[in-house]
Amino acid sequence: MTIRRWVVRGRVQGVGFRWFVWREAERLGLGGFARNLGDGTVEVVSQGPDEALDRLEAALRRGPPGSRVDALEQLDVPAELEVPNSFGIK
Repeated sequence: MTIRRWVVRGRVQGVGFRWFVWREAERLGLGGFARNLGDGTVEVVSQGPDEALDRLEAALRRGPPGSRVDALEQLDVPAELEVPNSFGIK
């Protein structure tokens, strides 16, 4: 199992972005979470097989209708971060 963490920048709050990520992650059988951050970005943390995480990353770059993804940054995952087995929205 691999864990990845991304921050999505652009028009990603108030457009159903977290729900879009949840549906994609559930479809791919991934654990983790998506949450809005105070600076207008969305943080996504997910764990699972590399192939499924690659597919999730492609979906993050696309986003749902009404969103606009300007940048997708992959970040280090802090060792103390607990990633749930199912996917949730925070």
